[in-house]
Amino acid sequence: KVLSIFKWLGAEFLSLTWKGEEDESYGSDDLNELEVNGNWTPQEKALHEARLKAKAKRRLRKSSSRDSNRESISDSVSGELSTDPHSPKSKNAVNDRKSRTGKGRGLPKKGGAGGKGVWGAAGMVYEVEEPDAKDPNYDESSQVNTIYATVVPELDERELEKTINPIVQEYFEHGDTKEVEMLLRELNLGHHKYEFSSLAVSLSLEGKASHRELTSRLLSDLSGKVLSEKDMSRAFDKMLKELPDLILDTPEAPQMLGQFIARAIADHALPMSFLDCYKGKVDCDHARAALDRASVLLSMKTKIMRLDNVWGVGGGQRPVKHLIKEMNLLLKEYLVSGELSEAEHCLRDLEVPHFHHELVYEAVVMALESTGDTALQMMVKLLKAFWQTGLITLDQMNRGFQRVYDELAEISLDVPHAHSIMETFVDLCYQDSVITKQLRDSCPTRGRKRFVSEGDGGLVKS
Repeated sequence: KVLSIFKWLGAEFLSLTWKGEEDESYGSDDLNELEVNGNWTPQEKALHEARLKAKAKRRLRKSSSRDSNRESISDSVSGELSTDPHSPKSKNAVNDRKSRTGKGRGLPKKGGAGGKGVWGAAGMVYEVEEPDAKDPNYDESSQVNTIYATVVPELDERELEKTINPIVQEYFEHGDTKEVEMLLRELNLGHHKYEFSSLAVSLSLEGKASHRELTSRLLSDLSGKVLSEKDMSRAFDKMLKELPDLILDTPEAPQMLGQFIARAIADHALPMSFLDCYKGKVDCDHARAALDRASVLLSMKTKIMRLDNVWGVGGGQRPVKHLIKEMNLLLKEYLVSGELSEAEHCLRDLEVPHFHHELVYEAVVMALESTGDTALQMMVKLLKAFWQTGLITLDQMNRGFQRVYDELAEISLDVPHAHSIMETFVDLCYQDSVITKQLRDSCPTRGRKRFVSEGDGGLVKS
């Protein structure tokens, strides 16, 4: 019976709490009658106290909501009166984060840490969260330190030649191997790395001796840094196979390639066993000639020939005395053979266009010291040929003749008739348009002085 009474009281309590004020008045009257009659049990008394507390809470909640509605109405009325949008009151009304529905305490959400574009409350410090291995999105491979690097695509065969050729041609101008090394490190040559050596050697075969010397130095400096011995071996092996095609443009390609191989082995860019791999295995005559040339150079003693100078010393790097000696030898061979083409070829091989005025000086002095008119005519012919081909410029020609003019007084000590020979030589050069009229007129002349004779009475003849 007691359990049934409690169940009935609980159901009655729930039904009464969800009813309106009309039901409340009914329940209170019944309870008052029970109180008057004095028939209250302890359970009924506790239920009565709970009802009174609930009723007081509902009244308090209703009164607070009515007050908030009145404040919002008054604020809206005041907002209508102040129509200035720039006034601080209107701004506060627009940006106010208080509830407009009359609910809540008027405070910002989450203490100011919520909302769009907000990273949290002021002064909040976020700690590093350890990844949860039970997370469905957990990736074990992505938990290591990530390194971001620039990916350079690998060059194919077409792009390789277009990229390498300008680098090598520019290197022939400045001769800085470190700059070439830096440029190669920025490229992704991939498995075509060995082709850089073959392209550089091919370009130098078509160039000058100084270009071949620079190429040998470049291969020596890049060995062990950018290019390995294996890359060098593959490059020269490829060039040995391409010798039949290289000979079409450069007939001396086998001898030059042999010198490249010998120089690379001497510089430790190629292994010493490179030549041994081809013994008895070469069918091409051109490749055999290149390998024989390299073998002969390596078998020579150091005192006879140094492989460091296998290409000779490049133009401006040669000492001045050596250049003067080479030019004197060139002129003497020309006076003996009379071949202009050979003299021109020898002068170009010296690669000193800035020093050609020395050739003009030596040619004029040699003409003054020679006997007969043959040497004069041959020197005029030589200077005319160099002038017409542009091998000797106007400035170099003028400087050479002017040096002879300045030293003509000293030259006349060894050659008494130097002034008269010089006048004749200058006239011949002017007639063949080798020198200008101004340069001809500036030629120094020796004044004729008549001395005192015994029959003139001691007077100097004019």
